[in-house]
Amino acid sequence: MSKKECIAMLLAGGQGSRLGALTSKIAKPAVSFGGKFRIIDFSLSNCSNSGIDTVGVLTQYRPYLLNNYVGSGEAWDLDERGAGVSILPPYATQEGGSWYAGTADAVTQNIGYIREHDPAYVLILSGDHLYRMDYRKMLKSHIEHGADLTVSVMPVPWEEASRFGIITKDDDDRIVKFTEKPEKPDSNLASMGIYIFSTDVLLNALEEDALDARSSHDFGKDIIPKLLENDGRLYCYEFHGFWKDVGTISSFHETSMDLLGENPEFDLYDKSFPIMSNITTRPPHYIGPEARVDDCLISNGCKVFGTVRHSILSTDAVVDERAVVEDSVLLPGARVKAGAHVVRAILGENSVVEEGVKLGSVDATKDTAVVGNDVVIGKGE
Repeated sequence: MSKKECIAMLLAGGQGSRLGALTSKIAKPAVSFGGKFRIIDFSLSNCSNSGIDTVGVLTQYRPYLLNNYVGSGEAWDLDERGAGVSILPPYATQEGGSWYAGTADAVTQNIGYIREHDPAYVLILSGDHLYRMDYRKMLKSHIEHGADLTVSVMPVPWEEASRFGIITKDDDDRIVKFTEKPEKPDSNLASMGIYIFSTDVLLNALEEDALDARSSHDFGKDIIPKLLENDGRLYCYEFHGFWKDVGTISSFHETSMDLLGENPEFDLYDKSFPIMSNITTRPPHYIGPEARVDDCLISNGCKVFGTVRHSILSTDAVVDERAVVEDSVLLPGARVKAGAHVVRAILGENSVVEEGVKLGSVDATKDTAVVGNDVVIGKGE
């Protein structure tokens, strides 16, 4: 197998418990977003658009749908012979086996995959963020600095900095301090959880970390601080595009609503850097003769007979006659029956809101209503 310049290890095993009912049956990266996409589409599309043709997808929590969705990688042009996408779940050996104990441990358990491809550099990604990034620019910065590790960062509002892992750098972009969720941050550069390692540095760090019984085996908590402590050449790459972690119900709903309008901040339809999806082609959506639709994304396979305002209808969603849907996200197959009124809600896949039910509230101070996958909401529930 020919030596690769850079391969990617995509961490996609997280439960995403903060998304509640949306991840009760599927992994967070498999959650539908923006009508026809799933969250993992964004990282896989970034790899494809950046010329990174070898991607290991590390799965763990409820992986069936995600594994089936990723498949051969053909949807993202990641199915070349000797390259492409590989699903990497935890596995047993003669010495035993265990679940991934942390982000670093997940990669440690797949060191064999890295060695098989023998890359000069390894890109570590999360499969649950929404953004467009050309990783080639970050790799170019890493090589020019002769770095052991490059961390992608972006400026955040100072009042939000304590929510992130914060990078403090010098004038040459060299990292001098990394602080996890500091009470009094001295920088507003937040780590995006995107790392490029020189391979020999990564393998040595992982092997050393695996022997440390005190370690939580996490990149942010253990690997990066240890490399800093040992005077490693750590640099940051500053990113100024759109990037969102949709790991909570409020952020998922807010980011979904931000897709609407004439000039959304994140353009799903940018052909110069396309977001690809493995959602198979569905019939065109149908808008009934009495339907009213205003400021919405309506996906293939949807049927609308009622009123839908400022909402996103994913593939095969149905809104029956006299039903009203406002400021909401309907995931694939969700149905709102006749006379129901849904406002500021997220309906899980194949969920049903029965006739005449009122769900959600126009009061923005109240939590977004969430219905899990395959759940039926009747009167009085």
